[in-house]
Amino acid sequence: MNFKIPAWHRLHKQADKTELISSADKSGLPPGSLVHIGEKHEIESKISVTQYNADKLLQHDIASIAELKHLRDSALITWVNIDGLSDVNIVEGIGQELNIHSLVLEDILSTHQRPKLEEYEDYFYLVVKSISVDYENNFNLKYEQISILLLANVVVTFQEKADDTFNHIYNRLQKDRLRKLGSDYLAYVILDTIVDEYFVVENNLDEIIDPLEDKLLSNPTADMLQIIQQIRRELITMKRNISPLRELLTKIHHTDSTLLQEKTIPYYDDVYDHVLRVTESLESYRERIAAMQDIYLSSISNKMNETMKVLTIFASIFIPLTFIAGIYGMNFEYMPELKWRWAYPTLWVIFISISVGLLIYFRKNKWL
Repeated sequence: MNFKIPAWHRLHKQADKTELISSADKSGLPPGSLVHIGEKHEIESKISVTQYNADKLLQHDIASIAELKHLRDSALITWVNIDGLSDVNIVEGIGQELNIHSLVLEDILSTHQRPKLEEYEDYFYLVVKSISVDYENNFNLKYEQISILLLANVVVTFQEKADDTFNHIYNRLQKDRLRKLGSDYLAYVILDTIVDEYFVVENNLDEIIDPLEDKLLSNPTADMLQIIQQIRRELITMKRNISPLRELLTKIHHTDSTLLQEKTIPYYDDVYDHVLRVTESLESYRERIAAMQDIYLSSISNKMNETMKVLTIFASIFIPLTFIAGIYGMNFEYMPELKWRWAYPTLWVIFISISVGLLIYFRKNKWL
């Protein structure tokens, strides 16, 4: 068999090392190289800074990380949110300003990371996957990597694109007790907001799967099988992006870092419970999808059996009629019935009687 390797797989032919699609394309670059890997969103990077304490709330949009140096205030909690990763210089500037390891900066720009927690002496680095439903398509999920840097009195979040993920948090900052707590609590709120979106995805799953199960039993179609396969693929991807959060939150629970206050740990434990509920639900959905595939195959098989049964009944009725017609269709000279005046109508009476008799027999035995 003559198999040709696709052009995109020829790594040595990657010419532009500034815009990469997958981690494999980064082959040959040294560790810590700051190159954006992932889907390219046509937006300019935007830096927004929110600072607060119990009595004050300030919000700024800044043009460069250099301005952050003048805004930082030890008396205020500073939340820096960066929308878009197209400008590598912004990520590099954050690293220089906050003394972040180059490998962490590399992971921030590599949007194919699995959820994880890396603990350093002065900061935590968290990777979480935000999941949302594309309502224009039939249960097509959109994934976004959100990176979080947690420092003393500073939280930095990196989003692949500008969206409304954190709008709820901004609203809470206007009036909530969130302003009375530290940066570790802000990191919890960000994490909790992302995890809560998983329940929205679950609700959409229920709205699709429940009617699909009912239709499968009555009228299975090829389109339904395609939807089932799509849901199955999405469930596998969801599990791959959600399950590691359990390990991440377990590490937070057992950490002895001063970045996390003891009174904040129970909040992270609550997020762990939410993640546990979601992962258990995913398992139940996978079992339901597997059962639906079996139902589809059984329904198609039953439908085929019903069709074959009807065809077999018709064939069984016509076998004796064909036999009789075949006998009198032979070209023998001495067949007395051929010259009998009432032979033709008699033959029709026999045909009808056999057909009706067989139909009655089939119905009596519940074959029809």
